[in-house]
Amino acid sequence: MHARVGSVCVYCGSRHGARPAFTTAARRLGNMLAEAEIRLVYGGGAVGLMGEVAQAVLDKGGRVTGIIPHFLDQAEVGKANLTELIRTDNMHDRKARMAELSDGFVVLPGGLGTLDETFEILTWKQLQLHDKPIVLLNIEGYWDHFVHLVEHQVREGFVQERYLKFFRVVDNVEEVIPTLLEGAAKSDIDRHRLDRT
Repeated sequence: MHARVGSVCVYCGSRHGARPAFTTAARRLGNMLAEAEIRLVYGGGAVGLMGEVAQAVLDKGGRVTGIIPHFLDQAEVGKANLTELIRTDNMHDRKARMAELSDGFVVLPGGLGTLDETFEILTWKQLQLHDKPIVLLNIEGYWDHFVHLVEHQVREGFVQERYLKFFRVVDNVEEVIPTLLEGAAKSDIDRHRLDRT
């Protein structure tokens, strides 16, 4: 287990999406998390990319914590064979618990819910509620438009340019864990500098 990244929250779709590469990436990420002895924290569903990444971790003997609101437990078919399944009263509690239990965040392709989670965790970082690494896995350019949107917000004066450094974009699964570790190490260095000032 890594000292600073013992658990990673993965945001991703409850569908598989239009490209087989999305599913392949989810499975590969799950395998790599298990091999690195990093616990997966995710939304608790058994379907779509969510189900794929969780099952891949479990298949390799890794640990998975799912967090799902009661009302979605039936709608998304909560995954039953997890290491741990936490049921919450609502979506707000779910997202807060996922963030609390995680040392970093990885964003795979997904829909509106994934966007909601991604913008919220970025906003919390902007508000200095956390300083954990955030990595977007840009499979086949899926997150290009997201990056362009944030760059547009910077140009239009609504987002400070330094906030572009709040997340990293990688194009393949093999870059995810090294990028998370690099981000966690940088956070440690920054905190140490603040402690000394």
